[in-house]
Amino acid sequence: MAAPKGSGVYAIAAVPLLIVGSLFGFLLVGDDNCAPAGGGGSSISVNPDSVPQTEIAGYGHEQLVNAANVMKAGADLGLNARDQTIGVMTAMGESSLRNIDYGDWETGGVTNPDGTRTTSIGLFQQQDGWGTREERLDPYISSTKFFQAMTAKVPDRESLEPTIVAHRTQVNADPYHYTQFWKGAVQIVEGLSGTTTGLDPGDGSASGGSCEGLVPGGVNAQGWALPAAGPISSPYGMRIHPIYGTQRLHAGTDIAAACDEPIWAAQAGTVTFRGFDGAGNGTISIDHGGGVTTRYLHMYDSGMLVQTGDKVTAGQQIARVGSSGESDGCHLHFEVRVDGENIDPAPFMAEVGIQLGQ
Repeated sequence: MAAPKGSGVYAIAAVPLLIVGSLFGFLLVGDDNCAPAGGGGSSISVNPDSVPQTEIAGYGHEQLVNAANVMKAGADLGLNARDQTIGVMTAMGESSLRNIDYGDWETGGVTNPDGTRTTSIGLFQQQDGWGTREERLDPYISSTKFFQAMTAKVPDRESLEPTIVAHRTQVNADPYHYTQFWKGAVQIVEGLSGTTTGLDPGDGSASGGSCEGLVPGGVNAQGWALPAAGPISSPYGMRIHPIYGTQRLHAGTDIAAACDEPIWAAQAGTVTFRGFDGAGNGTISIDHGGGVTTRYLHMYDSGMLVQTGDKVTAGQQIARVGSSGESDGCHLHFEVRVDGENIDPAPFMAEVGIQLGQ
């Protein structure tokens, strides 16, 4: 059991075990069998009435139906697969996915900071301030209230670990209480939907499964996203310029994405430039803070979807691939600058959990 929280949310230990099979009755809003973990608004929904009699990660039918209600509530709010999985993880950490009508006062005599009895009930162990008793004991409604609080309290959640997102929403005494439930939550979401979220069951990043570590636009636990899909056509380093035929530094990594394919912000930040540089390259620059800037080149004017001064989130589509300026074909030229100096984007992105070039 978790320590008491001011919001009155209370956790009862769950018992995640091994995943058992995949289920049926899923609706995936996204690409093929891989749901982006962040950005793009992709979500996964299942019909709670279609959950078969089975077990996933040690959780039985009744608990899985409750998880399906959590997923449905998130989908109906337009949240993405990572947000939905955070909801399932939180309910696992609070109630073991059981819609119980009692909480930490009844089981442990726990009081609120002001000395009053806690009134925690339901999947998320919500106190009176979350709604009526009937609302808090309705799995779909209580899940909706959780997600509404999450989106209001944690707008920067894509850059945070799943457990921190849950903590900021629930105000748990231990911010890392929910970490132990993340792997099971990924298993449940994927098992119920019969699809691959692309979420890393170890750390919440956008990797793993049949997506082979690549979820374009998906956001990992470190808050970074793949900027475009496609193989690396030219790495960072000295090379013979394809247009001028002279040797010069290629200050970024070229990703051979097709014309008009999406370009996603690699991390949350502020757009500091949107326009054309001196060589006619369509350019977007994003300041991520801490001296880190990313740059995206060769878009056409119509393909640049943000403006200078805009705040963007990791995984947000900011542009479409083009071939403006010093380019001999559609691709994304992607740069990373640290304290104003260009560095090789590939190892930098690898350090933050993103592999370029697939």
